[in-house]
Amino acid sequence: MALRDDITAAVKDAMKSGDRKRLGTLRLMQAAIKDKDINSRTEGHDSALTSDAGLAELFARMVKQREDSVAAYEQGGRPELAQNERDEIAVIQSFMPKQMSGEEARAAVAAVIAALGATSVKDMGKVMAELKARFAGQLDMGKAGAIVKALLG
Repeated sequence: MALRDDITAAVKDAMKSGDRKRLGTLRLMQAAIKDKDINSRTEGHDSALTSDAGLAELFARMVKQREDSVAAYEQGGRPELAQNERDEIAVIQSFMPKQMSGEEARAAVAAVIAALGATSVKDMGKVMAELKARFAGQLDMGKAGAIVKALLG
C-alpha cells in the first residue's frame, strides 16, 4: 500500500506549496481509489484495500481517458483544455510504474508465450491473463494484444 502513502504525501506537499493544479489531480486520484475500494467491496471481495497493481490499472485507465479527451479537445479547437488534460496525465503517470518500450513489450510477450507453450490464437486468452498478472500497469494491454496476435497468428 505504499502507493497510497505516496499519494497522500504528495497531496500534503501540494497543499503546502500551493500547487492547485497538482492538488486537484491528486484529489481526483484519491477519489478514484476510494471509489474502486468501495466497488470491490460491493462485488463480494473482502474489505481489503485495492492492491498497488490494481491501482496501477486504475491509473492507466485514467490516463487513457485523458488522452481521449486531449484528442477531442484538439479536434474541437480547445488547446487550453487539452493542455489541462496533459498536465493531469503527467501527474498521474508520475505514480505509475515505468511503461515498457515496444521492444521490451515484445520480449515480455514472447517470454510468456514460451512459458505457457502457446501455439495458436486460441491460446490468446491464457497469454493475456498471464501478461496482466505479471505486468499490470507496465504494459498497455491493447498493444500487448496486437503483439500476441502477431506472434501467435
